[in-house]
Amino acid sequence: MRYPRVLVCAFLGLVSLGACTASPALAAGPKVAEIKIHGAMPESAGSAGIFGELEQNLNQLVSRLDRAAKDDAIKAVVLRLRSPAVGRGKIEEIRGAIQRIRQAGKRVVAEIEQGDKNDYLIASACDEIVMPESGMLMLPGVRAEITFYKGLLEKLGVEADMMQVGDFKGAAEPMTRTSMSPQFRKQFESVIDDYYDQLIDTIAADRELSRAKVVDVIDIGLLTAPAAKKAGLIDEVAYADTLEARLAKSLDAAEVELVARYGKKEVDSDFSGMLGMVKLFELLLGDSKGNNASSKKKIAVVYAVGAITSGGSASSLFGSTTMGSDTIVKALQQAEKDKTVAAVVLRVDSPGGSALASDLIWRQIEQMEKPVIASMGDTAASGGYYISMGCDKIFAEEGTLTGSVGVVGGKVALGGLYDKLGLNTEVISRGKNSGLLSSDSMFSDSERKVFHDMMKETYQQFVAKAAAGRGLEFAAMEKLAGGRVWSGRQAQKNGLVDYVGTLRDALKYAKKSAGIPEDEKAEIMELPKPKTLFEELFEGDSGPLSETAARRVKSAVPGAAERLGEIQTLQSLFSEPAVLLAPYQIRIR
Repeated sequence: MRYPRVLVCAFLGLVSLGACTASPALAAGPKVAEIKIHGAMPESAGSAGIFGELEQNLNQLVSRLDRAAKDDAIKAVVLRLRSPAVGRGKIEEIRGAIQRIRQAGKRVVAEIEQGDKNDYLIASACDEIVMPESGMLMLPGVRAEITFYKGLLEKLGVEADMMQVGDFKGAAEPMTRTSMSPQFRKQFESVIDDYYDQLIDTIAADRELSRAKVVDVIDIGLLTAPAAKKAGLIDEVAYADTLEARLAKSLDAAEVELVARYGKKEVDSDFSGMLGMVKLFELLLGDSKGNNASSKKKIAVVYAVGAITSGGSASSLFGSTTMGSDTIVKALQQAEKDKTVAAVVLRVDSPGGSALASDLIWRQIEQMEKPVIASMGDTAASGGYYISMGCDKIFAEEGTLTGSVGVVGGKVALGGLYDKLGLNTEVISRGKNSGLLSSDSMFSDSERKVFHDMMKETYQQFVAKAAAGRGLEFAAMEKLAGGRVWSGRQAQKNGLVDYVGTLRDALKYAKKSAGIPEDEKAEIMELPKPKTLFEELFEGDSGPLSETAARRVKSAVPGAAERLGEIQTLQSLFSEPAVLLAPYQIRIR
């Protein structure tokens, strides 16, 4: 019975001996943080599975990078870039975090195996770019791809009876045309021109190359690692296993200690014993401590992500998300009522959606007494712009796709498809416009006039509220409206947004607006709070299991899954008479 005591004593003795005999000669070299950037990167945290977050979100990545900048133990950072699926807004957020590491006097090395524009625009913000000899760099310029479905719909016997208010409001054109209208083409040529200029300017500045040289490289489009080095796009052709030795040399050390997965939250999956039961209940029911329950001053970040719909927010099997007006309004009300919240930042990444839902969110923002600052991500167009325009100030990234102040609406007539399937619909109706919302037939002349008049009134409200929010005359705003989309840089020049900047810039402005001293730290409260695992499993919404399936579907057939997600999102908007939606079927690569 004395064995346990003897073993404990022996163990303590070994620990003491180890502590006494530790030699400085065995101390590890300077620490280097290793961070992998890959995959889809949502704006905010989604459902947490039993074994941790399903995917890294943008805020988590930026927090890890900022932690490396402030961590005195970290002397350098290695970024493993593996084709992150991010837009231009998110790229600017990541580049900003890299700049903060460099400003802290720490070297940042990007390691790319095979990269495209996304990888490279992140890598070019680093001190050094390394690729293996067999690596490939793809920089084929900027390209917009728009798929038109009218021909397919005709073959199916389906007719899209759609109307638009605003000459540039082409969100429905893929269903009603086989090619772009002149206005549709004009606006996107303007945006693509600006994106192309941004690409050239960024690479030229980061790599200290002339614009002409960058244009020549882009016109080649595909470069091997040796060719990329010769062109001045990368610094070294070297394999990943040589990085530690290279970093040690740059840090004047014999060796370095590579901290793998730096800053990534480790998952505690041990649910054994009584403590394990407690952890499991916390996972199912949520942490009883709540979301930032301290009494310190806070900035609430409300994530407004996805197509805008009435009701609650939701996610689909194919990875698309919708922003429910009920969910966002409640989050804003929570921030307004919380006495510790000094200001709110509305982080928008949305192509728009329901006109009604957009207006309800806008109304709540208008009623807020606390400062509300909008921060636009990859996209904040149409309804996404609508909910932003009520904020006190608007920040957009240079590459944000925004504007699209216009209205589109209509219905899809399935009568021809029913005929092909041998279906017959008998109709008994009363009222001149009883078929207004029927999916069996196109609008009658009378129904079309009523519907279009409603859309025109919605458009007038949109333009009037946008003009009031931006301090412009109605006529001046109407020149910028018409459904036209703009890049963030163009929007700032035209007065549609106030500043070009990142989420961090918006947070700084919100802190200043709330009167919080610069040297006083403000906590961040993220809203809406993610649902607990219990809520996800038993409320009937798509939860962690379907999100895991979504990741597998997206990995196996990324293009198909993305299109199916869009179709599912559009289906959720079919019940809306008018929508404020940008043509988000467009692929800008």
